[in-house]
Amino acid sequence: MNPLDRVRLQKAAADCGFEMTATDRDDGLELRSARFPEAVHVRLLEGASFELRATNPLLLDEPIESGLTQVTGYGALYAALKLAAVRARTMPNRVADAFRIEIADLPRSTEAERLVVQRVGQTLFRAALLDFWQGRCCVTGLDVAELLRASHIKPWASCESDNERLDVFNGLLLSPTMDALFDAGLMTIGEGGTVLLSSFLSADAVAALVMQPPGPIKGLRPQHAGYLRYHRALVWRGS
Repeated sequence: MNPLDRVRLQKAAADCGFEMTATDRDDGLELRSARFPEAVHVRLLEGASFELRATNPLLLDEPIESGLTQVTGYGALYAALKLAAVRARTMPNRVADAFRIEIADLPRSTEAERLVVQRVGQTLFRAALLDFWQGRCCVTGLDVAELLRASHIKPWASCESDNERLDVFNGLLLSPTMDALFDAGLMTIGEGGTVLLSSFLSADAVAALVMQPPGPIKGLRPQHAGYLRYHRALVWRGS
């Protein structure tokens, strides 16, 4: 790897959330952050292609094998590294662990105090979903952060633990309309990310609320599947 390639890789790492100094390893660079323990190793191949190997396979899309993928061009490298950093910051239990630290000294003896604690959790959950879904409604693509809702797939009150309540995979970032439809059971997500609308909605209602048939959701992970099955079984009003 020549000095120019090294500088470009180091800049890509810093820009994408791996702010610690990259270290040489196995003909490439190991990228790390102080915000999470996972690492990504990047090796430059021929033809402006890059091999990425993550210590946790969940960080990468379209793997050649577990924890390993290849991308071509710096644009694709930036996209892959940004996504890896987002997923590392929002790994299961990571948000819940932050929540437990923040509320450790908060009183919970009255209803008002318990609501304060819940609000702390909801704020952390929303921030994690904004990060995971990169500030866009996962159905419509709306990117106005002030309008987006952090929607639980399995409702907060039905969760058995803080790990479930604050699991980023138990959430969708939705526009206000999609959030209302999802919470009311008039919209759900099927296998393969297909958006399903309830037959209780008339054609006129669909036209007024949805405007156009939404395509499959991109960005769903296998860890979403159990929560979505719960929603389809116990919240969804299909017909």
